[in-house]
Amino acid sequence: MFRTAFSANSLLALIIFFVACQKESTQRLPYYNTPDFTPIFVQSEADLTAKVPHIIGRFSFTDQHGVSISQHDIEGKIHVADFFFTSCGVICPRMTKHMQLVEKAFPNAADVVLLSYSVTPWIDSVGRLKSYCQTNHIQSKNWHLLTGNKSEIYQLARQSYFAEEELGFSKDSTEFLHTEHFLLIDKHKRIRGIYNGTLELEMQQLIADIKTLRQES
Repeated sequence: MFRTAFSANSLLALIIFFVACQKESTQRLPYYNTPDFTPIFVQSEADLTAKVPHIIGRFSFTDQHGVSISQHDIEGKIHVADFFFTSCGVICPRMTKHMQLVEKAFPNAADVVLLSYSVTPWIDSVGRLKSYCQTNHIQSKNWHLLTGNKSEIYQLARQSYFAEEELGFSKDSTEFLHTEHFLLIDKHKRIRGIYNGTLELEMQQLIADIKTLRQES
């Protein structure tokens, strides 16, 4: 009798442990709705609609292959965005190297897109972006280095991606934009993470968070 009771208690403990682990493994990432990046956690679709109305806005720019890339190309996909320029001597090369860690973690994954927006688009022509890709061995078909109208890029960066955190709405569109942040956006164009693109450890967290988003229903 003692053995039977012990086995039943052990089984119950295992079930509780398994349920707890399942709950932890399916924990959702927070949402970010404002430039100060205050995390928001939601329990239902109704909460999400009410509490997190902010999504990435419409855009259309040209990538290193001369192909037009717009919001339609990220529909139903997870994407990571950063802001760089090809003549940057210190921070951008490190950011590019770290974005390559993300690229290698999801080689040609159809549901993961990388968008690197040039903040000096008047310099970074399609040809220059293509040369930059060749120099840095960027080959993924899902990594787009984008150029286009300066004010449109800056507006998208500051008002959609909150690229400069709390400064997101305080700068004029002509004032130079530069940030080391990577932004993680889910399949519904909502911001789900912000990371320091100069730190390799943060890239490991970004990769883990992308995997979490891929499991969301």
